[in-house]
Amino acid sequence: MLQYTLVDNLLTPAPNDFSGQPVHVRSHDLQAVFQRISARYPGLTPAQISSAVNEFIEEVCAITESGETVNTPLFTTQLSIAGVFDGAMDAFDAKRHSVRINLNAGVRLRDAARRVKTEKVAVAEPLPHILEVKDVVSDTVNETLTPGGVLQLRGSRLKFLPAEENNGVFLIGEQGVETRLAIIAENKPARIMAVLPANLPQGNYFVEIRTTFTAGNAKPARTLKTGRFHKELAV
Repeated sequence: MLQYTLVDNLLTPAPNDFSGQPVHVRSHDLQAVFQRISARYPGLTPAQISSAVNEFIEEVCAITESGETVNTPLFTTQLSIAGVFDGAMDAFDAKRHSVRINLNAGVRLRDAARRVKTEKVAVAEPLPHILEVKDVVSDTVNETLTPGGVLQLRGSRLKFLPAEENNGVFLIGEQGVETRLAIIAENKPARIMAVLPANLPQGNYFVEIRTTFTAGNAKPARTLKTGRFHKELAV
């Protein structure tokens, strides 16, 4: 059973496009495959199976090394040459060119893929995680906030999009009053440096990161991700 979840499709402009992403996929190495075959055919030991498969692997490599291809029910190979040739009289140069192997699923693997049963599951999306809140002026960690001072957050997945009003560093005060920090000195996935308002009232505050930033993509995520530091800090 192939379990999958739906994630934002950041490659298309349509607002409601999602992609299926496999999750919890178990991987089997050669030894695990040998054990499964041996369990199905008790007369064959894993060592015997390993010997035969290793011979197959060696022969496939020898065929490839000779510049030829392999066509099996499991996979097929194709060879290509990467790199630019400087005119019709140029020749292969290992410094500028390389041979590449392209693998494609064979008929048996394609048939197996068509028989895969799927199950949609819910997977929690990774959220911003604040590990430490440092008040630079008082040089205290996870304790106080100094109005007009500098706040340093350390953690993971902290980066946000400053131009988006719902993104940023927020202080959540008593009765749920929110203050968005407007001056950001550093905005990185593992560290945020921000300036606290000079007129920040006394009281206790939670610190939150809210972000729609997606690493490697210009398009922001549709879902706002929020990470709150677990301890209240005092002004």
